[in-house]
Amino acid sequence: MDGKYVRESYSDYSELALPNDANVLGNLLGGKVMHLVDLAGAMAAMRHARLPVVTASVDHMNFLHPVRIGQLVMLRSAVNRVFRTSMEVGVKVFVEDLISGEVRHTSSAYLTFVAVDRTGKAISICPVIPETDEELRRYEQAELRREYRLGLRKKRR
Repeated sequence: MDGKYVRESYSDYSELALPNDANVLGNLLGGKVMHLVDLAGAMAAMRHARLPVVTASVDHMNFLHPVRIGQLVMLRSAVNRVFRTSMEVGVKVFVEDLISGEVRHTSSAYLTFVAVDRTGKAISICPVIPETDEELRRYEQAELRREYRLGLRKKRR
């Protein structure tokens, strides 16, 4: 099975933070940010697999800076590594103040997606090929994160 380059999965998604998704302090709800992270991650996973995908896990998320109403939320995602039917996708979240132009990194997450067929059964996907030093670093670290996630899963049984 031939592989695909990481760059083929790169995805960008932007959305304006609106009042319907805010808490009483005027900040975007954390759950809304998590929803956007899941969407951005799924886009990268589907670009790589060219199949439907389902979210299998989300590693923890830290919220470094709030997203205020009226700011632009920007998400960047890419496949870090493919295993057999699953793949790890990294998502970075940024916020841009549209008045000042200031851009800040607000959070990051690693998600695991599984490619599925029409019946919902997991299906094999082609490997990902890292090209840059950064992609290679994320590729190698993805194996360590996978081992950690699988270890946690065994402890919960």
